[in-house]
Amino acid sequence: MIRDLKACFIFNPNSGHNARHPYLLERARKFVAANHLDATVITTERPHHAREIAKRAADDGCGLVVAIGGDGTMNEIASVLVGSEVMLGLIPCGSGNGLGRHLGIYGPGKGAFTTLLNGEPRSIDTGMANGFPFFNAMGLGFDAEISHRFNRLAQRGLGAYVRTALNAYSHFRPQSYTISAGQTKLQTNAFIVSIANSDQYGNDCFIAPGAQIDDGQLEMTVLKNVNMFNVVPIAVRLFTRTIEGSRQVQRISGSQFIIKRPCPGLIHTDGETYETDSTVEITVRPRSLRIMVPTETD
Repeated sequence: MIRDLKACFIFNPNSGHNARHPYLLERARKFVAANHLDATVITTERPHHAREIAKRAADDGCGLVVAIGGDGTMNEIASVLVGSEVMLGLIPCGSGNGLGRHLGIYGPGKGAFTTLLNGEPRSIDTGMANGFPFFNAMGLGFDAEISHRFNRLAQRGLGAYVRTALNAYSHFRPQSYTISAGQTKLQTNAFIVSIANSDQYGNDCFIAPGAQIDDGQLEMTVLKNVNMFNVVPIAVRLFTRTIEGSRQVQRISGSQFIIKRPCPGLIHTDGETYETDSTVEITVRPRSLRIMVPTETD
């Protein structure tokens, strides 16, 4: 299918894998040339540049815009394509790659380029949090704090993420939240409030096991308390898809959530952090983004 489309490949040199392996830029160029594609390969030069390039590509008639980067790069590009016929292609090269892993797109050396050639389009949901789109997960509390710290690091990766989490943990305290989801009302202190479109944060850390990315629903996971006695069992549950078995966890499914906290603060959307109001409204736009995914036989 890609051979019939005008395409644009957007390479973020600062994404985790790309920063360590800049040869991927040349690999993308060789892929375009070898397959005789009507495509350009463009490198981002500053924050939010991927969004600008994607908008220009869509306006110029591209039918496929490919993100070569992490979840942040994916989010910038996908945000431009929501509600259009332009497809997103994904070459996951970040530190977590949550959306790619959920969809079975594992990286440049694990079939991601082949998916662009032989895959099929799929329409997935888009989450919105106070106007900020997300496609994998958003959250408040500790994970927003970690994302804020992690994004300021020069060197990233799973090890850096774990060190950042440990450093942040000693200073973080659960916050008070009032949550409305349809007929469900919840008032609680919580360490993390996560709303997921896919089933995981990334690195096979499953915050919402069983989540479907195209069902018009989002999955809220409220993690109420983490302490020195339960942190290891909770971590094990996250990586074994059993987080719902923890007594500290409550799961709620819905298409709209209203979360109130004592004051404005951070949220993250696909790992990118923003300051926003004390009230956070989360909604879903069903099947509003087209993305190339592996076929069932791949």
